Amino acid sequence: MQLRLTTRIVNGVAVVDCNGRIVFGDEAAALRETVKSLITNNKSILLNLKDVSYIDSGGLGILVGLYTSARNNHAEVKLTNLTARVGQLLQVTKLLTVFEVFDDEASALRSFEKRAATA
Repeated sequence: MQLRLTTRIVNGVAVVDCNGRIVFGDEAAALRETVKSLITNNKSILLNLKDVSYIDSGGLGILVGLYTSARNNHAEVKLTNLTARVGQLLQVTKLLTVFEVFDDEASALRSFEKRAATA
């Protein structure tokens, strides 16, 4: 299944809903370009992975690259709604120690609000 991306703004946070597979090739490139374009105008980005069925090593590389790009631009990328399969993959690769991950969108959005309040 090809990756479909939908972007919306919720309380000043750019939420990217991902549906499909994040794999090396056009899918991962589309995610990279979408998020990189958001970083220029929005410092708070949330990737909603609720409907992501699979991530390969290329997809993981894109996620790490986006995290790094965001940090270099004083922005944040956080993850929410991991499926069991994606959560296990991030745990095995130790990426759960890199990304802030939230069980639901509301919790993730509140975490951005807390950061803005302390900045």
